[in-house]
Amino acid sequence: MAGKSSSAEKRHRQSEERRIRNKSAKSSVRTSVKKFVVLAQQKNIPEAEAALKDMIKKIDSAAQKGIIKKNAASRKKSRMQLLFNSLKTAQ
Repeated sequence: MAGKSSSAEKRHRQSEERRIRNKSAKSSVRTSVKKFVVLAQQKNIPEAEAALKDMIKKIDSAAQKGIIKKNAASRKKSRMQLLFNSLKTAQ
């Protein structure tokens, strides 16, 4: 923790709050990706499509807030969309 100045203590509190908030958002993104991948592997197209939409929404939200970078978000969405498209064509 910060030593003497009250501004340093405030900065530390703020950074801790942001770190926890960012950690939660990243975890939410990873969970939604895993959920989609499991549904895709089970070839459950209707539920996978709903999970894909939810995942894209969470990724876009995290990217907009600066929690993950825009290119990383785009890459994740692209790879998951490719997986879903291959699933639909294999049907």
